[in-house]
Amino acid sequence: MLIGHQRQWQFLKQAAESDKISHAYLFSGQEKLGKKTMAIEWISCLFGENLQGKLHPDFILIEPQNKEIQIGQIRDLIWKLSLKPYSAPLKTAIIDQAHLMNEEAQNCFLKTLEEPKGKTLLILITEYPEMLFPTILSRVQRIKFYPVKKIEIENYLKNQKISKEEAEKITELSLGRPGIAIDFVLQPKKLESWQEKTKELIKISNADLASRFQYAKDLSGELQGLKETLDIWLSYFRNVLIEEINSQSKKYSLNKLKNILKLIQKTNFLISTTNINPRLALEILMLEL
Repeated sequence: MLIGHQRQWQFLKQAAESDKISHAYLFSGQEKLGKKTMAIEWISCLFGENLQGKLHPDFILIEPQNKEIQIGQIRDLIWKLSLKPYSAPLKTAIIDQAHLMNEEAQNCFLKTLEEPKGKTLLILITEYPEMLFPTILSRVQRIKFYPVKKIEIENYLKNQKISKEEAEKITELSLGRPGIAIDFVLQPKKLESWQEKTKELIKISNADLASRFQYAKDLSGELQGLKETLDIWLSYFRNVLIEEINSQSKKYSLNKLKNILKLIQKTNFLISTTNINPRLALEILMLEL
């Protein structure tokens, strides 16, 4: 289900209606904004059937394996795109987290962008377009996604029969990212976990350095949930920043909050895209809290 991004949707819809579809697009913006959802919805419209959660011979989805998209995956994609469409009007592919294509994969993919064969549509999805080769960026039509207005997320939640109080809480936590709100609706326990981790963060930010480093050690052993934990921290400190600006309580200085937010984003980026030692990265972050 699409929440927000009507301007982007109308642009794509008009391109299809006027038969002026580019062979390659780049959807960029924060995680959980709905970039992949819109890509699949658009391809569904082009195919005339719903592709959500379905396999289709003319639709290929490429995702990272162990924090990387390898050249073998791109070669396989190129071979599949070279085949004639089975039942759809064109062959389509989404490369999710395209910034995780390694150097070999990007070089291989570039050849496809330079010399597209047959009727194909490529959609790259990324949070970090700056990690892609400039030559790739110059050959795709770029569509930027932004956080969605609160009212649009609240309206979605109301349609899901969520209480007003709960809807306001979820909207506040999601920070304009519909994917987070949807996760809370589909997995109610996730909201409880989010609130528990926020309490842990408040507690640890007031603890001594030894306790913080122990917490960093424990947290680094939970790699699967580490990115989500950092997202929770980011949400918490963004809300604190807003409160500080509005209330002038000066619990934190604005510069300190900005530094914390930048460091959380940097830590999340490094843990998501590199083989950095997570414990060391978290210890550096603990020094700033």
